[in-house]
Amino acid sequence: MAVDKYPSRNGREAKIMERKDPVVHRNPEFSDGPLREKDLNSFEENGYLLFEKLFNDDEVSIMKSELQRTMDYNKERDADDVIKEPGSNEIRSVFEIHKDSGFFQALAKNERIVKAAQQILGSQVYITQSRINFKPGFKGKEFYWHSDFETWHQEDGMPDMRAVSCSIILTDNYEFNGPLMLVPGSHKWFVSCPGATPEQNYKSSLKKQETGVPDNDSMSWLVDQADGRIDRATGPAGSVLFFECNTMHGSAGNISPYPRSNVFFVFNSIENKLQEPFSGQDARPEFLANRENIQPIQPNKDRLQNFSHRIKRN
Repeated sequence: MAVDKYPSRNGREAKIMERKDPVVHRNPEFSDGPLREKDLNSFEENGYLLFEKLFNDDEVSIMKSELQRTMDYNKERDADDVIKEPGSNEIRSVFEIHKDSGFFQALAKNERIVKAAQQILGSQVYITQSRINFKPGFKGKEFYWHSDFETWHQEDGMPDMRAVSCSIILTDNYEFNGPLMLVPGSHKWFVSCPGATPEQNYKSSLKKQETGVPDNDSMSWLVDQADGRIDRATGPAGSVLFFECNTMHGSAGNISPYPRSNVFFVFNSIENKLQEPFSGQDARPEFLANRENIQPIQPNKDRLQNFSHRIKRN
């Protein structure tokens, strides 16, 4: 096993340590992308970037149609990659959507998002995880504060902080329907969480994460470092949020009438492939952490409406 630069879940107390990896891997070979230098600097400082309406209205219309089709298809499906809300049959997440041989597979290769990921990570990229998160009106549950990297490191064996999540807003995200919240600058610190990883933790953590979450004191400290700021990723459908794999984030429940849906593609550097989990347990299933047939993504220049009619329907 590789040297563990970010030990976690190995004691009774939480610890905060400085990040040991670069945030932006500037590489001239991958400088040809949509992000300007000021964008890269902002990402480096805050740990995220939000672009309003990166996809136009026609493309958003296609996205919403495909979102509804995906919801209808998975509503009654009982499978490991379809996560239901605790206590109900409402869909919480659908995983591995970039392998659907249709719309979302094409969307995952869209040049606008792939080249941004390449600029940030300074290398070719592949998708290590993809999912749609649904948060229905009135009863959408919260996602508690967490760093994705802490889980990916412990349970999937991601060695370094060299991955970025791309969240595409599929339905308007308001301040009142449970938008993603982020702590600026939190990616510069790693919170080593107390406790140990239960066997097959993913079976419960995908419904409600209780292992690998920051304690209250650590969370308060991170917010204090940000001068009390907690930002909300709100915006119209078609907007895109890029956030660093170690940025502390979460979302409140949705008690408004308006559903909130986002599609996530997690781009990992091809130089940061998953190893054995640092928890010492078996690796999580492929639908959560891709290990098989990893190939660098070749960005697709097509606008979404140009190939929507060619989508293979399931």
